[in-house]
Amino acid sequence: MPRPPRRTRRLVPLLLLPLSLTLAACAGSSSAHTSSGGLGGGNTDGKGSLTLNVGDQKGGSEAVLRAAGELDDLTYKIKWSTFTSGPPLLEAVNAKAVDIGAVGNTPPVFAAGAGSKISVVAATHGTAHGEAIVVPKDSEFRRTADLKGRSVAVAQGSSAHYQLLASLKKAGLTLKDVDVKYLQPADALAAFTGGKVDAWAVWDPYTSQVLRGGKGRILTDGEGVVNGLSFQVAAPGALADKKKAAAIDDYLRRLRKAQDWVFKHPEAWAKVWAKDTGLPYEVALDAVKRTNGTRVPVAVDRQAIASEQEIVDTFARLKLIPRRVDFGDFTDTRFNGSLPPSTTAPRTYKES
Repeated sequence: MPRPPRRTRRLVPLLLLPLSLTLAACAGSSSAHTSSGGLGGGNTDGKGSLTLNVGDQKGGSEAVLRAAGELDDLTYKIKWSTFTSGPPLLEAVNAKAVDIGAVGNTPPVFAAGAGSKISVVAATHGTAHGEAIVVPKDSEFRRTADLKGRSVAVAQGSSAHYQLLASLKKAGLTLKDVDVKYLQPADALAAFTGGKVDAWAVWDPYTSQVLRGGKGRILTDGEGVVNGLSFQVAAPGALADKKKAAAIDDYLRRLRKAQDWVFKHPEAWAKVWAKDTGLPYEVALDAVKRTNGTRVPVAVDRQAIASEQEIVDTFARLKLIPRRVDFGDFTDTRFNGSLPPSTTAPRTYKES
């Protein structure tokens, strides 16, 4: 018997933040929006005759590189273009309008399945605690199996979609065992806070927002069921240009240094991230310590490729991508260097 809607209006003001917060790690093909600000409408850093066109999102690579001081001595130019999510960014990579950009573990699967010209060139491995299925705080559900026959909101084709699939499988269930409501974050939020769905499969910083709001709790998260990988994806044409390839190599090195800075300065980064995205500082800091700051630069190796292939195969079986592809065909390992394996444990913060 369905439960009556809950009065949760107090949670909504905290959560109705800019939808640019749909981070690259999460957006799938169904959540592809138009670019925010448009190509060519962003900042330009550095100097020199060579320009590297970089796709970004609010609170993404530009913000972290600037905060870490890694944009101060560029010998080439970086022209930033801002996008709302990973799929339109990869569309720009495919169209040769962007040379490189950051996305999560799912957008490259959809781009590869569509036959896009992309190459995964770098990876980070973080915790999957922010990839979660959340339920109302007073819900009677205590384990994933309790969702059988219940309604779950999720963004179709997103990393949360795969996390939901994997979590259900671990509990001995499939998508057919739950009433899936394919909703983008704004609509899912309204459904969740209004008591219209029993659970919501989502990602950070939404997970941190729900928890900080005090109206929800985590039923299960992605640890042990999803790979926790995020990627830098480049245009093959840019990689074929020796000067651009050298700039990409330098850019990736700077990003690795910036990620080290984030881990060592979570409070400073949370302030920057909050200002850039509109997140409350407390939510930003929670998300940094739960997910964002835990990432470790790792190699694009056989384990990473195999893990992504599992996602490809899963979505191909569900016919959510046009065809099954060999994910290895969409990778370029030249920048691995001495980076550790993709299975290297993420960083963790000590409890304060």
